[in-house]
Amino acid sequence: MEIIKYPDRSQWKGITERPYSDNRAVLDTVASVLEEVRSGGDAALITLAARFDGVALQSLAVTSGEMAAAEDLLAPELKEAIDAAYRNIRVFHAAQEKAEEAVETLPGVRCWRKSIGIERVGLYVPGGTAPLFSTVLMLGVPAQLAGCSIVVLCTPPMKDGSVHPAILYAARLCGISLVYKSGGAGAVAAMAYGTESIAAVHKIFGPGNQYVTAAKQLVQQSGVAIDMPAGPSEVCVIADESANAAFVAADLLSQAEHGPDSQVLLLTDSAPLLEGVQQELRRQLELLPRASVAGKALEKSRSVLVRDLDEALALANAYAAEHLILQCKDAETLAGRVINAGSVFIGPYSPESVGDYASGTNHTLPTNGFARAYSGVSLDSFVKKVSFQQLTRAGLESIAGTVTTMAEAEGLQAHAEAVRVRLGSSK
Repeated sequence: MEIIKYPDRSQWKGITERPYSDNRAVLDTVASVLEEVRSGGDAALITLAARFDGVALQSLAVTSGEMAAAEDLLAPELKEAIDAAYRNIRVFHAAQEKAEEAVETLPGVRCWRKSIGIERVGLYVPGGTAPLFSTVLMLGVPAQLAGCSIVVLCTPPMKDGSVHPAILYAARLCGISLVYKSGGAGAVAAMAYGTESIAAVHKIFGPGNQYVTAAKQLVQQSGVAIDMPAGPSEVCVIADESANAAFVAADLLSQAEHGPDSQVLLLTDSAPLLEGVQQELRRQLELLPRASVAGKALEKSRSVLVRDLDEALALANAYAAEHLILQCKDAETLAGRVINAGSVFIGPYSPESVGDYASGTNHTLPTNGFARAYSGVSLDSFVKKVSFQQLTRAGLESIAGTVTTMAEAEGLQAHAEAVRVRLGSSK
């Protein structure tokens, strides 16, 4: 990791920059894949599976028999872990269901909002050699609670053409029956445009590599919504002299192992802690199966020695991390001053990995600084907030002058007449 000591504010921009990748070539490749699927449908997806995944598929849909058999293929301890995570995620997201009360803005003028589940949603779940069944829960649970009518799940098949049983088991828990063996940009295209087998959806969710991310960005131009801009995983840790260096290093490595383009940032006001973390990183890195991946990520990451925790928090807010971990005295007080972060982990016993899997919060979070303006996935991500209003004649009479004056000032006479004609005062 690059070590920076006592930077002045002019250096903050460089500290908060993410690793840059020119994705123009990726966009060109993805655009051709999107067109291939738009015109070729299921046949194109089967061709893409052979080309990119080395899998010869006879069909795309996972059968009901495959879904039912998944439970028996899981180790009991993994099944129990998925069940426990499902319960916690459901409890947290169910608490977000709040009915709004109608408001009378004037006598006879009643307004309210209603949450309505998006009819058709598509979930992309990375699979293959590293099936992210936790993502099924993170996306499937809020879709289930929101009451989305059609939930399509696409995931790359394994080399034998099957889908990992943990993904199928998690999908069944979430009430998802439309599961398809399709990955990468092709899967995004299928959910955006529809094929003979796969229904087109209104909004696409889920993480993926740079090709999946580019595909989601491009299909937006066709009117399909996406959950949020995505990028490589990241974490920022604020730690002081009270922090355990081994804990801090473990948290940094848990993000670094995601991929070589991941980034981690340590902010501390303690020189001994900074040095202790560097030693722990070297020790723990050697023990990881994905040491080479994590090592490459650390090469693009930074440890910063700051003057105090106020400066650390200001720098963290400027960075706007996907995950922010607070391992310091009075961590709860500091958490109350956080402005920009996807998800915050408070205290020494709140590792980021619990949020990735089972604490209940959602792990689909904004990266690349988008936490300045975007929220992570929640129940609200799967619903539309539709507003309603109902007026009595007396209510319309009380507001008529306001509406007609404003409409005529904007030069929109028909707007004014729509009020007057109801009150018998049309010009």
